[in-house]
Amino acid sequence: MQAKRNILHLPVYQPGKPVEDVKRELGLDEVIKLASNENPYGSSPLARQAIIAEIENNSIYPDGASIELTAAMAANLGVQPEQLIWGNGADEIILMIARSFLEPGDETIMASETFSQYRHNAVVENAVIIEIPLVDGRHDLPAMLAAVTDKTKVVWICSPNNPTGAIVTQEELSSFMNSIRSDVLVVLDEAYCHFVDDVDYHDSLELLKRFDNLISLRTFSKIYGLAALRIGYGIAHPSVINSINLVREPFNTARVAQAAARAALADQAFVDGCREKNIRERDYLQGEFDRLGLKYFPTQANFIFVDVRIPSKDAFDALLRKGFITRANWPKSPNWLRISIGKAEDNRKLIAALEQVLREAAVLG
Repeated sequence: MQAKRNILHLPVYQPGKPVEDVKRELGLDEVIKLASNENPYGSSPLARQAIIAEIENNSIYPDGASIELTAAMAANLGVQPEQLIWGNGADEIILMIARSFLEPGDETIMASETFSQYRHNAVVENAVIIEIPLVDGRHDLPAMLAAVTDKTKVVWICSPNNPTGAIVTQEELSSFMNSIRSDVLVVLDEAYCHFVDDVDYHDSLELLKRFDNLISLRTFSKIYGLAALRIGYGIAHPSVINSINLVREPFNTARVAQAAARAALADQAFVDGCREKNIRERDYLQGEFDRLGLKYFPTQANFIFVDVRIPSKDAFDALLRKGFITRANWPKSPNWLRISIGKAEDNRKLIAALEQVLREAAVLG
């Protein structure tokens, strides 16, 4: 049996190493995972209660249309229910967008470096990929706009960008949307939007009122702390949602995920608390990187992309032996680690371990 030739070279997505595996392999009593941008504070107590209650219904198929969750989210965002689509994580919606809109030979534009699944799914659909380098960790929207041709079908913008944490401003995105052809779909991945405190951050809900060719992607995996349940959503004009729904699998979100998301949505105090703690720890880590003389991109997310001045695989391995799981192996950034922002005590242990690793490597004096 032979798979499609165009996918044979694709790398399989590598998630962060599991904590229990590292403990067992290295004989460690404590391992701190700072690799997958998970919420270190867990999830809302309301969500946990909803999960327990919903277990009683495990034998019953979920609502394929997520009607109750859709109604709750529509009211929360001030949009119409027909503007929403749900996925098994925002990743599945990325897959569905590629499947719905990209045909062999179509062009799709994205940044380099950014979330790998845009490229992965475009390759699966045999699309032509145009990658535009970041500038100081930020999307170069003028260059992306200049790359648009009559073959362009989809443009991907990640804000805050993964892995750099940089945002696109309202002025930049509004100008971009005003300039791009109306038949090109612009995918705005806002997986980390709930962590942002920059007043210049784009207002996608306002832009969605003006542009029918824009879709915003968000998730319950990050600040809401429901990564294990895999539930994300897209917001767009009903015509875009209808096109994506044509390829959506039936029952693609679980009952327990829908119930937990509804409950999490009602607990804004939990979200606000997580954002405040993330900002405080973000500022601490950036201050420590300044002290150590390490370059990093100022972040608006719950992770920091930092140049550790040695091959990132070496830094990853050394930190792993000390009980820290980080994220390495960025194709365009061989000396950079992406480090998730953890709890205060974990971040302080991480800095002590990283400083020791870099001194042993003779990077620090």
